[in-house]
Amino acid sequence: MRYLLPCLLVLGSTTIGFAQSAEAVLQRMDSAGPQFRGAAASLKRVVHTAVINDDTEETGTFSLLKGKARELRVLIDIKKPDVRQVALSDRKAEIFNPNANVVQEFDLGKQKGLVDQFLLLGFGVTGKELSKNYAVKYLGEDNVAGQKCSRLELTPKSAEVRQHFNKIELCIASTGGHPVRQKLYEPSGNYTDITYSDVKLNPSIKSEELALKLPKNVKREFPQR
Repeated sequence: MRYLLPCLLVLGSTTIGFAQSAEAVLQRMDSAGPQFRGAAASLKRVVHTAVINDDTEETGTFSLLKGKARELRVLIDIKKPDVRQVALSDRKAEIFNPNANVVQEFDLGKQKGLVDQFLLLGFGVTGKELSKNYAVKYLGEDNVAGQKCSRLELTPKSAEVRQHFNKIELCIASTGGHPVRQKLYEPSGNYTDITYSDVKLNPSIKSEELALKLPKNVKREFPQR
């Protein structure tokens, strides 16, 4: 789940101007959320392991399409250092390792509460939804990957979520309203830091483009069974 949960951080908003408070950031997310239909971006993901003070970094791309009734399709394509693809659709996640020719399938419905919480941290979410599930603190203005943004600190209200992440930093772009950074802190001191760049909102994406292109002889595994 340490890998899967940050992969769910993909839902946000749209607007212009600098915010001076948490309420202002949340309000602009409220005005932008209904206009959101999808996104594409470059992705950098850093995982810090506290006990050995070690960082591992991955880079790639991600694409997201939001359908009716909040249905999501997501494709994360990791390019370096190890090629890997992650596809999310409805309540299913698939992780494909082409070097081993293995795809692992996960039933996200078994973690419905956590899934719903983490879908609130990305593209297309409203401020009302975010503040319902997190205590929100404004940390000021910043610049991430060349993008001006507003920093928020989120404390999960759910005890279940706090078992996984006790604090989250969310940077919302000043123009576009989408997240440009998500930093998730675990109780152990580990953290996952995700940065988005070259973000394109509402690009022309077809649902079938976000499905894994698997070879016929791929081996399918079900780690939850």
